[in-house]
Amino acid sequence: MSKIISGFSKLTKQEKIDWLTENYFSSQPEIIKTLKQYWNANEKLQQLHDDFIENTISNFYLPYGIAPNFVINDKDYVIPMVVEESSVVAAASKVAKYWSSRGGFKAEVISTTKIGQVHFMFSGDENELKSHFEGQKENLYKATASITKNMEKRGGGILDIELKNKTNKLENYFQLHVTFETKDSMGANFINSCLEAIAKEFRNDDIEIVMSILSNYVPNCIVKASVSCKIEELGGKNPQEFAEKFYQAVRIAEVESFRAVTHNKGIMNGIDAVVLATGNDFRAIEAGAHAFASKSGSYSSLTHCTIDNGVFNFWIEIPLALGTVGGLTALHPMAKLSLEMMQKPSAKELMQIIATAGLAQNFAALQALTTSGIQQGHMKMHLMNILNQLEATADEKEQMISYFKDKTVTHSGVVEKFNELKK
Repeated sequence: MSKIISGFSKLTKQEKIDWLTENYFSSQPEIIKTLKQYWNANEKLQQLHDDFIENTISNFYLPYGIAPNFVINDKDYVIPMVVEESSVVAAASKVAKYWSSRGGFKAEVISTTKIGQVHFMFSGDENELKSHFEGQKENLYKATASITKNMEKRGGGILDIELKNKTNKLENYFQLHVTFETKDSMGANFINSCLEAIAKEFRNDDIEIVMSILSNYVPNCIVKASVSCKIEELGGKNPQEFAEKFYQAVRIAEVESFRAVTHNKGIMNGIDAVVLATGNDFRAIEAGAHAFASKSGSYSSLTHCTIDNGVFNFWIEIPLALGTVGGLTALHPMAKLSLEMMQKPSAKELMQIIATAGLAQNFAALQALTTSGIQQGHMKMHLMNILNQLEATADEKEQMISYFKDKTVTHSGVVEKFNELKK
C-alpha cells in the first residue's frame, strides 16, 4: 500500500506525528514520547523554532559548549561552539590557553567582496551584446536602487557589474558578474534580489536568462589568522624537533590531497562549530572553503607553516562570508547570545574569531598527530560514550577509566570488562 501523502504540510504538528508513527514506526507511544520530550516547554519559543523550516515535528539538540582563553589581537574572547564531535571544544580550549602565553593569535581581514551572477545564453554577435551591456549598465544600477538604498547607507551595495564571455566552457554561455559589499550582513537575500532586478532589466529577445544567484565561492572575502613565536618558546622536551615535524605535517597536507581533505576537515570542526553557534550558514562556508583549497587546480591545505631564523609561524587564509545581522542571527535566541558572548562583533571581527577557531583546531590536531598520536584523546571520549550507553554509574566510570588508562579501547573490550565489574 502506497504511503504517498498529499497536503502533508497543511496538517497540524500532532497530525504529522500521528501519520508518521502510524506508517513508519512500530513502537508508537515510545516514539511520540521521544519526539515530544524535545519540544520546548515555552510555547512561544517552540513556535519560533517550528517556523524556521517546514514540517517541523520536534527539535534536534546538539551540545553548546564554550572555549575560553582565546586572545585575538590582544583582546580576550570566549568562543561558543555547537558540535557533536568528541574533543573539539577541549582541543580548542587547550590550544587557546597554550597560545595565550605566547602572544596570542593575530588576525586580519584582507577583503570582504562577495559575488553574484546572472547566467544567460546568447547566440548573436558578441559586439552587439557588448554594446547592449554598455548602454544598459547605468540602468542596471538604477534597477536595484530601491533594494540597495539601505545597504548603501551602511557603506555597502553593488561595487561593479561586468560582462563575461564563458563560451570557451559552454556554447553561447555569458554572464553578468556582480560584486557586492554587504557590511555586517551575510547578504544572501540582498544579493539575490539585486541579481533578479538586474536580470529583468538586462534581458531582451536575444538574451535568454537561465538563472540569477549568488556564489558561495568568495575568494575575495578573505581573512587571515596566525600564531608565531621563537622555537624554544614552543616548550616540550624538544621544541626544535616538534617544530620540524609540525612543519613537515603541514607540507604533506599541502602536496597530498588525501591527507589535505582530513587536514581541512579538522579545521572545519572548529569553524563550523562557531558558524552554527552564531546562526550563520555552515554549508555555504564549507563549500567556499573547499573550493578555495582547490584554487591551484589540486586540493591542498588551508593552513601553512614556516620556520624562519628560529621563528615558528603558522597561519590560515580562508574565505568566510558571515553576518552578524539578519537571518537566524537575529531570530535564534542562542545565536544572539553567542554574539553577545563574543562582545557583539562586527562581521569583520567575527571573520577573525572564526578563522582563529579553525587555526586553533588544526594546531591541536597536528600537535597530537606529531607527538602522542590522535587516538589518545579520541579514545578517552569514545570510552565515555560507550560507558554512557551502558548506563554506568559515576563510580563504575571512574574504575573503567582507570583500567583503560594504558590499554586500547574497543567496544567489545569495554563491554566485557564492564560486565566483569558488574559481577
